[in-house]
Amino acid sequence: MTRLRTAILISGRGSNMDELIAAARAPEFPAQIALVLSNRPDAPGLAKAKAAGIAVAAVDHKIYAGREEFERSLQIVLETYRIDFLCLAGFMRLFTPWFISQWRGRILNIHPALLPAYRGLHTHERALADGVKIHGCTVHFVVPEMDEGPIVAQAAVPVLDGDDAETLGARVLAQEHVIYPLALRLVASGAVRVEGNRVLGALAESDARLVAPAGDGVTNG
Repeated sequence: MTRLRTAILISGRGSNMDELIAAARAPEFPAQIALVLSNRPDAPGLAKAKAAGIAVAAVDHKIYAGREEFERSLQIVLETYRIDFLCLAGFMRLFTPWFISQWRGRILNIHPALLPAYRGLHTHERALADGVKIHGCTVHFVVPEMDEGPIVAQAAVPVLDGDDAETLGARVLAQEHVIYPLALRLVASGAVRVEGNRVLGALAESDARLVAPAGDGVTNG
């Protein structure tokens, strides 16, 4: 089996990165984590990835005059490591259409809300302010528009009466850790396909049981 050479892009501690690395250790997993790349040389996740035996690199966005100059340096690093696929895991930079055109159909992102609701930042605070009863997270393909693109998988969590942003965010993060490796496996194995803005291909029954604890729900696109 040829495994998809995958880079994880981070800006911080990389908790989703940890889960992707752990999942990819399984010999039958269809993606290999070949690189962890950050726009911040001091990102704590780089040290964790290095300790896990993963190649790491940093391209500091602050030293570049503009976004495209920064992205062209990113592209050189990715090509050097012969990367096939990208997973954004807390990567706090918006990409230009130029960069996305280089990787169209080959970038996944994890977002802490049930898209298309609550694009952007502070999703948990906004969900609480609106009084919603269901919140969650989404793995989607990246397109030029922010927090859009075909949805691969989602997980829902209930909003409890005593929740604040921290407690709600912790439950959402726990589900992020489940659905991101699942989504990468589905995409890397060719189990799903994109038609227009939809991702088609059913979750196996065993997957649905794995990622849907009591009171929560998970679905693919």
